[in-house]
Amino acid sequence: MTRLTAEFWVQAYLARLRFQEIPAFVVAHGDDTAGAVLVKLNTLDGQAAAYQREYNLMTGERTWSELASGAEMDVDAAIARQRGFDPDLWVIEVEDRQGRHLLGDEGLE
Repeated sequence: MTRLTAEFWVQAYLARLRFQEIPAFVVAHGDDTAGAVLVKLNTLDGQAAAYQREYNLMTGERTWSELASGAEMDVDAAIARQRGFDPDLWVIEVEDRQGRHLLGDEGLE
């Protein structure tokens, strides 16, 4: 199966969020071709969660898993640590009081 570039996936994700009227921003621009993507969900109440995509070697599936959740400051620290390990990392911040990030939707998983 052909893999999408990171930039293409990010642009498609942002478009899907805009369609649902969910604000989102590129906080860190990673490598256009092969950068990994982290999604931070900010619920605008001091809480947040960060999600990363994982690859299951046994099934070949890509799934989103929670990297960190809790106080926004703690989630930001976890994201900063990840950026320290991977300078090519994309970080997308989604702001939604209802906690919607759409990562489980078809085509985004």
